[in-house]
Amino acid sequence: MTIYALSSGSGISGIAVIRISGSDASNVIKLITGEDPPKPRVSNLKKFNKINTSELIDEGILLWFPGPDSYTGEDIAEMHVHGSVAVIRAILEQLSKIENCRLAEPGEFTKIAFQNGKINLLKAESISDLISAETEIQRQQAVKIMSGRSSEKFNSLREKLLKILSNVEAKIDFPEDDLPQDVIKNIKIDSENIRNEIEKILNDEKVGERIREGFKIAIIGPANAGKSSLLNYLSNRDVAIVSEIAGTTRDVIEAHLNLDGYPVVISDTAGIRESENEIERKGIKLALKRAEDADLNLIVIEPKSVDFTGFLNDLVSEKSIIVINKIDLGYKNINQQIEKFNPIFLSIKNETNLDELITRIKDKLKNKFVSSNETLITRERHRQSLEACVQNLKNFEEKNSKEDFDKAAEDLRLATRHLGMIVGKVDVEEILGSIFSDFCIGK
Repeated sequence: MTIYALSSGSGISGIAVIRISGSDASNVIKLITGEDPPKPRVSNLKKFNKINTSELIDEGILLWFPGPDSYTGEDIAEMHVHGSVAVIRAILEQLSKIENCRLAEPGEFTKIAFQNGKINLLKAESISDLISAETEIQRQQAVKIMSGRSSEKFNSLREKLLKILSNVEAKIDFPEDDLPQDVIKNIKIDSENIRNEIEKILNDEKVGERIREGFKIAIIGPANAGKSSLLNYLSNRDVAIVSEIAGTTRDVIEAHLNLDGYPVVISDTAGIRESENEIERKGIKLALKRAEDADLNLIVIEPKSVDFTGFLNDLVSEKSIIVINKIDLGYKNINQQIEKFNPIFLSIKNETNLDELITRIKDKLKNKFVSSNETLITRERHRQSLEACVQNLKNFEEKNSKEDFDKAAEDLRLATRHLGMIVGKVDVEEILGSIFSDFCIGK
């Protein structure tokens, strides 16, 4: 089956790229242009016509990449045409009429590249992340993964486990007297070293996931303290409704921001107070849960609502910044206890000291994102596979110490399998759908 799709962005543009991949790609080109495919990797000006009438659709550039030396490993053709809606629609309509030629599914080109051994799963995911990158730090992380450093690391660990497994199986098959003593001794040492190394990788404060998904910031505090106004200011648009009526915000409102290249997901939450309203109580519960899960909490209060006997005392921590809003109304009589938490005094209404708050947030982001020099885990599936690998290694070490070698070997095989699943060294069909469904059509 041959697949096709618009690989450039939708909408009006100067140029649109339509990609075709499959065993019949050369026949598709012949039907559309009336000529055989051109020389490989050489730009050719061609006329693209309707199949049955030879009516001209557009004139553009044709590129030909014969397999296996192509992105997918199959024959690939790329038509670079004018990016009008009418031109794109007309060409896609003609392709749909060709036998054994269909529209590609999301990420199908990259999926075929993986299945043909052109890339591994980590590189496939990094391609998706690069396409989706909105900030500089996200782009840098995706490029690092694409370079293959993560793949090399996980493949190296897997090869070491396979070597240990071969020694364990030799211990099972041959009498202990026939094996060098250093082999038996190294089984235990090497497995512990690998487990410690993986545990160190896991102890990364989830920096990779934070970069990929966004640093989570929750704006919390009592009702009518200015939380929604702060969200609107940071977002530079009216995301949340602002009202003098307390309890306006009932649900969690999110905005995705780019703060100096750092991805941020900032959430406005319901005002925390005693309430008889069932819907508002549910909103307050969501607010407290969002604060618990956040990487950083902006606790917004006003001078008259500083009370450390209630919720505020429970929320103040190393991952919080206290913001005293509405200083334009006066704050001379504020509780002196607040000073020890190094609060920021501001007025959102008058835009006073908001730059200081943004600087403090940036410092928090930098401290989190620069905490790891080498990011290896960028998705939850990587973390789950590594955690399963560690558990299997612990099981192996326990059974190996009891000289239950047959069962110990099986635990080692499982540990090796979980490492292999990260880069796609084993049968991973069950996770391919979820990985490639995140891609755009045409990639």
